[in-house]
Amino acid sequence: MRAIKQLLWWLIAGSEGGVNRARIIHSLNDEPANANQLAERLELDYKTIRHHLDVLMKNNLITYHGQKYGRMYFVSELLEEDYEIFEEIWVKIGKNQLNKQEHKER
Repeated sequence: MRAIKQLLWWLIAGSEGGVNRARIIHSLNDEPANANQLAERLELDYKTIRHHLDVLMKNNLITYHGQKYGRMYFVSELLEEDYEIFEEIWVKIGKNQLNKQEHKER
């Protein structure tokens, strides 16, 4: 199994917050955004978004340009090259994970 596939399985399916990280990746693949825009778009707390952005940056799955609040986030070249692996994983576990998360929030 390729390293990127293992990393994505771990970050999305194997750890707490994976659903939100996957949602952020999907959103940034559609359109780059800053943390505030992502928080509004995904209806998540700004601090939650910042935490997940930090995790994704640490693992080289997203990049950014700019400083402080104007910083725009993008899907990294690494992830862009293997985005189909992300989609494959999300199809396998995404719906199940979303259902679990929605059930927890009730």
